Amino acid sequence: MKFRPALLIAMFLAVGLAAGVARSHDRGAALAAGPEAGEPTLAEVRLATERFRDVKVALAEGYIRDPFDVCETGEMMGRPAAQGAMGIHFFRPDLLGITAPPSPRVSGTGTHTDFRKPSILIYEPQADGTLELVAVENLVFADAWRAAGHRERPSFHGVPYDSMADDPKTPLDEAHTFEPHFDRHVWIYRENPNGVFTPLNPAVTCANHRSATTHGSGHSGH
Repeated sequence: MKFRPALLIAMFLAVGLAAGVARSHDRGAALAAGPEAGEPTLAEVRLATERFRDVKVALAEGYIRDPFDVCETGEMMGRPAAQGAMGIHFFRPDLLGITAPPSPRVSGTGTHTDFRKPSILIYEPQADGTLELVAVENLVFADAWRAAGHRERPSFHGVPYDSMADDPKTPLDEAHTFEPHFDRHVWIYRENPNGVFTPLNPAVTCANHRSATTHGSGHSGH
């Protein structure tokens, strides 16, 4: 079968988009120190991404919807239901640097961290079938980040990205088929009572998601 990069990239990425929850140290709950030199404010991030509230604009600009159409919840990742949900992920393979299927894990060369052009957008399904933008996210692979000369993990507003890597001593694949990576969620379109950088949001729900796909279908269990 002919290799179709966009489709295969989308399928393998969909397996691990919520990986930042499994071993997150919940640094997002901490108070951010505010933007550092060269970083945009949250207001500037919102201004730069406001157009993506229309999902058709996101699709037109190269974002790909999770082909498994999974709406991620805390329960799916072994977390208490009270921690809430994320939603449905749309992502830009080019910003993540993904160019081929995993061998054996999904990897990438991108070191993109500019939230004015996030590599991932997160939407909450609505009762009328529409999608509402609730958060933006960036993800970089650890090897690519270090190869670029960085010794510390990326941070945003003084808060380090969550660090994700599989622990071979456990039966669970904590990195969910991904190579070690760093990611950061930013809840600028839906207030998060647990903190703007916390992975899960109790104010987000997947109750209106109508897809027949479950988190376990085609996924390696988050």
